[in-house]
Amino acid sequence: METSRTAAVVVASTSAAAGTAEDKTGPLITRWLSERGFETGEPMVVADGQPVRFAVDDLLANDAQVVIVTGGTGVSPDDQSPEMVAPLLDVQLPGIIEAIRRRGEATTALSIITRGVAGFSGNSFVITLPGSTGGVKDGLAVLDPILEHLLVQRSGITGHGPR
Repeated sequence: METSRTAAVVVASTSAAAGTAEDKTGPLITRWLSERGFETGEPMVVADGQPVRFAVDDLLANDAQVVIVTGGTGVSPDDQSPEMVAPLLDVQLPGIIEAIRRRGEATTALSIITRGVAGFSGNSFVITLPGSTGGVKDGLAVLDPILEHLLVQRSGITGHGPR
């Protein structure tokens, strides 16, 4: 019996949560996850700050295997996604965020001011991506060749012995 794979998207945007701006990143991420065999619901749109923590915490309690947060990774006072997500992580993977910044820097110098975290809370992979479509595309391009390996490795089923 094949078990379903679940993923969720949290959009950190006070303006989108208030209905004054349209979110374009959540659907992009949801489509990407669906194409990789994950069951996802609609993106969860929340205001910046503490609501991000509550949303991610709830998704982890419901055993989402992958949680992708978009938005809240800049330097404005409201941008707090990394601070909200980092305390929930058991293992951090800073190299993934560095790779996203490097990839984006080829297009815009502004990519180097994005902040983010990636890692595991239990067996759930969690990452914060920028709130721009370009930043999300960079993040998904970095995740594409490694996500499956990360999930398998974290589950303890590696398929190979020590080197």
